[in-house]
Amino acid sequence: MSDKPEENEPEQDRKNLDFILDIPLQVTVELGRTKLLVKDVLQLNQGAVVELTKLAGEPLDIFVNSKLVARGEAVVINDKFGVRLVDIVSPNERVEKIL
Repeated sequence: MSDKPEENEPEQDRKNLDFILDIPLQVTVELGRTKLLVKDVLQLNQGAVVELTKLAGEPLDIFVNSKLVARGEAVVINDKFGVRLVDIVSPNERVEKIL
């Protein structure tokens, strides 16, 4: 066994990748948005309906750490909501959203 740097690089790369893979990320799925005045929020009660900007059937936006990364559709899995990815945002589109 040799301790040449090039022979240890794959092992070190794997350790670095394992470290990165354990970093927690915040994933948010957005159904839509709206703006309300404070008085409108204070008047909300049970059964109130808040209209959102997206149309029914439009893809949901999926954010990772507040950055748009994909779009999807709502699904139900064992009585829980989930999201099926239908489109991954290209790196170019991600850059355009940031700028």
